[in-house]
Amino acid sequence: MIKKLLLVLLLLNCTQTYAQTIKTDILVIGGTPGGTAAAIQGARSKLKTLLIEPGPQLCPTMAQQTITTVSTDKSLPSGIWGEFRKRVIAFYKTTAGYDTAYNAPLRLEPYTGAAILKKMADTVKNLTVKLNAPLSTIKKDGDGWQVTISQDGKLQLIKAKVVIDATSGASIAEKLKINFIPFDFKAGNGQATAFRTSIAMGDSFPRQTDATVSTANYPQLPAYCIPLNAIVARGLDNLLVIGNFFPDDDLQYLPKQLTLGQGAGVTAAFCAFFKTTTKNINVRLVQGELLDFKGYLLPFADIKPADPYLRSIQQIAATGLLKGVQKTAGNSTIIAFMPDSAVTTAEIEPVLNDIYTRTFLWFNREKPSAKFTVGNVFSLISEITLTDPKTLQIGMTKAWKTEYRFTSPIDQGRPVTRREFAILINKFLNPFARTIDIGGRFVN
Repeated sequence: MIKKLLLVLLLLNCTQTYAQTIKTDILVIGGTPGGTAAAIQGARSKLKTLLIEPGPQLCPTMAQQTITTVSTDKSLPSGIWGEFRKRVIAFYKTTAGYDTAYNAPLRLEPYTGAAILKKMADTVKNLTVKLNAPLSTIKKDGDGWQVTISQDGKLQLIKAKVVIDATSGASIAEKLKINFIPFDFKAGNGQATAFRTSIAMGDSFPRQTDATVSTANYPQLPAYCIPLNAIVARGLDNLLVIGNFFPDDDLQYLPKQLTLGQGAGVTAAFCAFFKTTTKNINVRLVQGELLDFKGYLLPFADIKPADPYLRSIQQIAATGLLKGVQKTAGNSTIIAFMPDSAVTTAEIEPVLNDIYTRTFLWFNREKPSAKFTVGNVFSLISEITLTDPKTLQIGMTKAWKTEYRFTSPIDQGRPVTRREFAILINKFLNPFARTIDIGGRFVN
């Protein structure tokens, strides 16, 4: 009898161990700026998202009440970073001497920035934020994760399909003994094919090596893009790690944290929505969702955010057909798309041949000159889409200035500009739709 009573008491104690069990699609651990952006995006992608932060407020490192100038990524208002910029500018616009230009350095008090991020998070459906909720344990649970947190003196069990480690220094990944190779920001963005899988980008920035010294005293790293596989934990499905890319105690890194967080949020949403794992990510679907939310894939500083064909340019560049050109601007470097420059046959031929089987024969037959012409573009589109050349010509003539907003005349003998090529090829051939693997290679 006594044994039975002890067993009942033990079972009751077990059921009371967890105050509640929470099921969520996405769990973001760490209320850093990157974690906040990841949670906002996951919820905006219509997935149930939970953000836990061990402290009493989001973005705890953004507590200073003195005006700070953020000079990075001022010409790259990607997604959530761009939205945050607009909200900050709206808050300070009545301040005397405040520069509201779209590409002006952003001036703000960090604690005001933290309040704005909190307000953004508070207004998103499907997002729950738990503060004062330190993590106790984390372990795999099938394809997903099982996490326990402590809140108000009680343990809570969380079951999540995908976990994002947005803690400072990626402490969760360290706890799980994941051997992460530090991302090499010095690697050229056109290197190999990984750039095609980009889910975050930014302009040049100082590389901080000593937390006690201002980043202004460090040399600039080049503009960059971060490929999707850089945030995927090796050997553990459905764990994304973003807390080890940028320091979270220097406001100069804020744009980069927000941009990377949004990319991670989109990636997590894909896995949760399709009930799959990080081994089976469809890169183009992830990038398409990111573009839907006004995110950038590549850091083209010379394409304005209001450009109606910004997405076309981003998509064509992400195929590798037209790569950015690195330029020096003061003491930093930028990546320029150079929309008015001529397209060369040498840069597009090998990529087109990788994407389409018919282009090899077309190039052998047409033998275009060193500079690809407007007429070459028309002929190529006709070849791939099997459209009658005259019908295509009539349609192009009607839409040249009205729909496509081209300013140069429709002269088939002149070199086609990079802008014209990107818009037309994206519309008629849509090479961005071609499947790539997580390494950026085209899949046949």
